[in-house]
Amino acid sequence: MPHVVMYSTAICPYCVRAKYLLDNKGVTFEEIRIDHNQEIMQEMMQRSNRHTVPQIFIDDFHVGGYDDLASLEMSGRLNQLLEIEEE
Repeated sequence: MPHVVMYSTAICPYCVRAKYLLDNKGVTFEEIRIDHNQEIMQEMMQRSNRHTVPQIFIDDFHVGGYDDLASLEMSGRLNQLLEIEEE
């Protein structure tokens, strides 16, 4: 399975939704909290060219935020990126 990384904060409702979606798919992901850490926030902004959370990566592919993740799920492309077999 690909390496999934999500940059997040403690109080972000979209982060909670993204975690819920990934958890329901059985996906293990690395959560990197950016609150209270300017260096990690800068890293996220450099990688994504965005300043909002969540920012989600599947391997080197930048998914984007929760809306982008949900859009991939609705189109059926998320399973492909996560290498999940369709049932």
